[in-house]
Amino acid sequence: MTQTGLDPYVDEVRTLADVLRLRSEKQPDETAYVFLRNGEEPQERMTYRELHVAARLRSAALTTIGLSGRSAVLLYPSGLEFVRTLLGCMYGRVAGAPVQVPRHRDGVLRLRRIADDAGTSIVLTTTETIRDLEDRFGHLPELAGLRLLATDELKPTTDMDDAAAEDAPRPRPEDIALLQYTSGSTGDPNGVMVGHANFLANVVETDELWPCEPDGTVVNWLPLFHDMGMLLGVVLPLWAGIPSYLMAPDAFIRRPARWLEAMARFKGTHTAGPSFAYELCARAAEEGRTAGVGDLSRWRVAANGAEPVRWRTIKSFTAAFESHGFAPEAMCPGYGLAENTLKATGTSQHVAPDVLWVTPDALSEGLVEPVGESAEGAVPVVSSGATVSGTQVRIVNSDTRRACPDGRVGEIWVNGPCVAGGYWGRPELSEATFRARVEEGHGHGDSASDGTYLRTGDLGFLHDGELYVTGRLKDVIIRKGRNYYPQDIELSAERAVPGLHPNCAATFSCDDGERERLVVVVEADGRVLRSLGAEGLRERVYGAVREGHRLTPDDVLVVPRGTLPKTSSGKVQRRACKQRFESGELATLAVPASVGTGGQVS
Repeated sequence: MTQTGLDPYVDEVRTLADVLRLRSEKQPDETAYVFLRNGEEPQERMTYRELHVAARLRSAALTTIGLSGRSAVLLYPSGLEFVRTLLGCMYGRVAGAPVQVPRHRDGVLRLRRIADDAGTSIVLTTTETIRDLEDRFGHLPELAGLRLLATDELKPTTDMDDAAAEDAPRPRPEDIALLQYTSGSTGDPNGVMVGHANFLANVVETDELWPCEPDGTVVNWLPLFHDMGMLLGVVLPLWAGIPSYLMAPDAFIRRPARWLEAMARFKGTHTAGPSFAYELCARAAEEGRTAGVGDLSRWRVAANGAEPVRWRTIKSFTAAFESHGFAPEAMCPGYGLAENTLKATGTSQHVAPDVLWVTPDALSEGLVEPVGESAEGAVPVVSSGATVSGTQVRIVNSDTRRACPDGRVGEIWVNGPCVAGGYWGRPELSEATFRARVEEGHGHGDSASDGTYLRTGDLGFLHDGELYVTGRLKDVIIRKGRNYYPQDIELSAERAVPGLHPNCAATFSCDDGERERLVVVVEADGRVLRSLGAEGLRERVYGAVREGHRLTPDDVLVVPRGTLPKTSSGKVQRRACKQRFESGELATLAVPASVGTGGQVS
């Protein structure tokens, strides 16, 4: 903890609430967080002292109404009120469940499902959000019975002051700090029980992997209710004692260059985003829309995760912004998930990302055959780096539960202090997911503290001590005994037509009662559709998949941009898309028709 300035007080630091208390004492008037209006100019600043006072006020209020030791939904738009309330919940021993502010009825349904699952009717939010919800969705039965409390209107009173929070029990490391609901695809969401000790362990590991020097600065556009945005945008800078500049996700999506301009203007050193965010920036550079980007030479960590990391994106982003001072080694691919609080592995900021070129035929059989980049048909797999501190990663055969040797694809299993306690209210699923054991795994790998592992459901392999992620176990498409990763097919679909946006395709197989059918869904905007038409787009995607993978799609469907189901972090929800397809709810722009005989081309 030498970079944080907290090492003399290490015995006092047991939770993030302890970290904030110490920051308010040791650097009270230093800037903690800044929110950028439209992603550009500072709109609101907050010092550590101001955050401490605001968090204690909210803690006192929550304690007064009897929420200490219970749960509450956190429903906040982008801004500093989320930060104040998140820390207030941690002070007051309230397990907060962050949820995205609804834009459509589906969002209201998700809000209600999460509140019911978390066993609470309390929704902490802002005055403006309450007004908006009542105006737009007040007629919906899902809002009935929910108690909406505006934390931005709290004022100290004689019966609700800081003394109430002082008298409340302090949070313990084993207490639940957060219920992080997974984005999911269909069905009911699962709440990951993240403890205070998990939070602290994960941020210590993150700071060890990507050190935050005293002159560091975080810039974040990711949604704060999402684990990556919360950990990288709020928790890491608090731990490190460095300022964090926050912007709304919409500000980035509308004009990706804002992110880079903020990195330059505020001398950003650390930031994060999924692969598609870097691709949007590279595309903006190609189209001449990044002229306002300044000096990026202070950028040390560009964490890249939350979805498959694409080698082409890394190369194009680096090439586009090297002239601005962006260093290739600043690109840091990593792997993580909510069930491990966040980060599990990552690439050091001092080395350029590693890529392994392999033969696709062997990879489809679960084998890794490294070849040269120039080898015919070679495909790149980007390293997600290695573990640090107490985290351990194993590759396991999901059927036999035996460890796989290096160079063999299997399910990624994780053990360590960052692994959460399980899913809220789901003991059987928790036991199966969070407490798996490797069969006959004596000696090698059983150095894990309790011998149990988190089953991630993701596939990958180890090579020279680094993790390479290949796909999602449940999403793998099997044709004639061979495995095909949907993200590879989706990438071919995206590249089939210039102008398609990143993450615009979903691939899945479904059973029509006679056989498995391969379906590719592509979303397109008006510009592409005016140029090609839906049928022209379908034909190009069909040909690209057939040529690139020796697979013939049974259906290629085109949908309007913005209708492809995605998670809050931008990942395509293949299972949700499949469900809509099977139920006939997928709004296609062309009449679905079989465009091929299906199956693998011989």
